[in-house]
Amino acid sequence: MIIMKKCKICGENKQSDMFYKGLAQCKPCYKAKVKKYREENLDKIQAYDRSRASLPHRVKARENYAKTEQGIEAGNRAKINYTKRNPIKRMASQVVNNAVRDGKILKPESCEDCGSKPNRLHGHHDDYAYPLVVRWLCPSCHNKWHKINGEGLNAC
Repeated sequence: MIIMKKCKICGENKQSDMFYKGLAQCKPCYKAKVKKYREENLDKIQAYDRSRASLPHRVKARENYAKTEQGIEAGNRAKINYTKRNPIKRMASQVVNNAVRDGKILKPESCEDCGSKPNRLHGHHDDYAYPLVVRWLCPSCHNKWHKINGEGLNAC
């Protein structure tokens, strides 16, 4: 038996499977409402999404997933896709790594910005046309640089 329901937004009579459970508006109207809200409040929604990603239980869940066989495979696929999308960045990274290995570039022990001595320094390129010109930054300063300059950390 087909049950019909009237949408309170568009006023059309539609089958009940065209409505989300507990809502008096049809799926297309509800989706349009959500899309409009998202467009009007994008900054607020993005800030909320970023804060959710940093919640301890979510961070722990990502760490646990990364250790599983599926997580390792997904990480490897992501790395391969990144190198395919960013051949110039990958080439610059390889040039720096080879130069450090061969002793042509000396990797400092401390961050050029804050002077801290982390376990791992990032080599940051301001211009990929000059792959041997890098700034050595701790992860925190590297992240901060990209936030200030409006680029994601994947930009280097």
